[in-house]
Amino acid sequence: MALHTRLRSRSLLSSARLLCTGSPASVRPLPEQGPQSEILGDHLIYTHEHRALKEALRKIIDQEINPHVDQWEAEGIFPAHKVFKILGTAGFLGVNKPVEYGGLGLDFSFSMAVSEELGHIHCGGVPMAIGVQTDMATPALARFGSEALKKEFLQPSILGDKVACLGVSEAGAGSDVSSIRTKAVRKGDEYVINGGKLWTTNGTQADWMCLLANTSDGPPHKNKSLICLPMKLPGVHVARTIKKIGMWSSDTAEVFFDDVRVPCSNVIGQEGMGFTYQMLQFQEERLWAVANIMTTMDLILQQTVDYTRQRKVFSRPVLSHQAVHFRLAELQTEVELLRSLFYRAVALYMKGNDVTLLASMAKLKGGRLARELADSCLQFWGGMGFTSDVLVSRFFRDGRLMSIGGGADEVMLGIICKYMDTLPKKRFSKVGSSCAKT
Repeated sequence: MALHTRLRSRSLLSSARLLCTGSPASVRPLPEQGPQSEILGDHLIYTHEHRALKEALRKIIDQEINPHVDQWEAEGIFPAHKVFKILGTAGFLGVNKPVEYGGLGLDFSFSMAVSEELGHIHCGGVPMAIGVQTDMATPALARFGSEALKKEFLQPSILGDKVACLGVSEAGAGSDVSSIRTKAVRKGDEYVINGGKLWTTNGTQADWMCLLANTSDGPPHKNKSLICLPMKLPGVHVARTIKKIGMWSSDTAEVFFDDVRVPCSNVIGQEGMGFTYQMLQFQEERLWAVANIMTTMDLILQQTVDYTRQRKVFSRPVLSHQAVHFRLAELQTEVELLRSLFYRAVALYMKGNDVTLLASMAKLKGGRLARELADSCLQFWGGMGFTSDVLVSRFFRDGRLMSIGGGADEVMLGIICKYMDTLPKKRFSKVGSSCAKT
């Protein structure tokens, strides 16, 4: 019996769905508590349904993913269609997506529980690719797309029959999304698309792209649209696979568009609303990234404790040195503080609050802590930490992206400063008949 069917037969998901109908502020039962939950603090937002979902996903990770990670890392790519089909069949590619399109219809907190559990995968590339599929390329489609687009693109993506990628970043337009140059010019009932996208996760394997393009010459925040773009259309060129210092098992592509024609009906929602749709999901994207990396940091810390306990230097375990166990205690404290911030943000978001500030803080802290923790732990592994044979060295490489992708640290700081009202005010001086910024 398929895992998805087993979960449903236990009424786990159906009972959870009853709790999640309506707004994010729907009434929920008191979460179950236990010794481990009280330590982690996850009892603040998670119920036994969340933990059952995580347990089911963990089995897939242990049986279908982790045994192959080393091979995928060496090959520089993982079989996205195969892995996504396994996850889609079990329901994990549409946890908070509508039931009528193959999703489980659960609320956002279940997506966070899944992201946390994906942190047990022994590399960063595969979870990132899954996150692009579930929380970057498909949320706007699920919320604003037409019935036809949902049937053609969303449903097969949830079921694992299609791999999706997100086409937003370009050369010179990464953090500054408003500066993208890719154009989709309307000609009759079609758009003709020209331009290119960079840093496209899943780009070499994707069946379709959620593309952000300029569809008019208006203001940069109102002239963009999201378009469902099949990747096999004439004029779509995957120019190269980008080599990276980390995330080796995740393919990253540069893609060009040369007079690519798509129906105007492939626009998600309203024309000109693409920038707004993209901004709306940043809170969720950034919390997803934090959830995922917290689990990996827990894993790295525990492996480091175990290794330093058995590794001896000058006839003493490395862990027995105060500098080592004190430093590990400091790092564990930092992880727990991040976890508290994360659970607070998720709980508030579930009640319908805007958590842009908290999500930005968590994303900033998560990226910086990942670098700090990876560096300290690698040091305690000694020479072994400088090899590719241990997880800590992989995390040292993979975790670095947390401070760049999905909003760089500097972007997060700018958002935080905006909420604190500490950004310098723009001043204008009149020069002749024009205005110049000073």
